Amino acid sequence: MHVNGPFILTAALAPLMAQRGGGAIVNVGSISADLAASGVAIFQASKAALDMLTKSWTAEYGPRGVRVNTVNPGFVITPANEAFRDGYGPFVETVPARRGAEPEEVAEVIRFLISPAASYIQGAAIAVDGGRTAVLPM
Repeated sequence: MHVNGPFILTAALAPLMAQRGGGAIVNVGSISADLAASGVAIFQASKAALDMLTKSWTAEYGPRGVRVNTVNPGFVITPANEAFRDGYGPFVETVPARRGAEPEEVAEVIRFLISPAASYIQGAAIAVDGGRTAVLPM
């Protein structure tokens, strides 16, 4: 799902975008592409694969006008994880921003990446993680 879905969609849509003169694709990955943890190897490997597919698609479709990037969110506060609010305090302490992201904050980065203002950003994996992957927790 984490690799097959984007692969199938990009294979179907990127050539059509190229025929129309270009476009923008933004994959949603995870900071787990760059951080290891016990018990989630398949998830992490799939997110790392998505980052590499983004680069490969940039090589393939970038010259044809299709920009491909990935947004890698860190911890995002959603209804699905609200039930665990008391348990994620220790993780949030490792985030320089000292909080999780709101879904709208991730959406704003995606909105920017599909806009003409981001026309020179291609093949990037952008962390939206409050600085979590930028620093070594001490």
